[in-house]
Amino acid sequence: MTAAGRRAFAERDGSHLEPGVRKSDAEMTPSEMRRKGSWAVRFYGRAKLPALRDKDGNPTRFALSAHAWGEPVPKTVAAARRIAAKGERLLKRYHRIKQRS
Repeated sequence: MTAAGRRAFAERDGSHLEPGVRKSDAEMTPSEMRRKGSWAVRFYGRAKLPALRDKDGNPTRFALSAHAWGEPVPKTVAAARRIAAKGERLLKRYHRIKQRS
């Protein structure tokens, strides 16, 4: 969601939406790892994915959400599954860090 969209939701609902995490894996804090990992698994790890392309061959909003999180826009189901696998790795890393502290 754009900054203007997050601002509009905040004014209307009082919500506190955050932008997608675009940092590299090495720069992420544990909470950013958890957020990005859960987003990736939730979006691209589903059993049946929504369409990644529309009838004209353009990426759908579902596919474009990856760009907002600093990931390449998936063109195939395999590319979407790679994003989900990265999310699972981030969540495992987050859990290892939390167990140590």
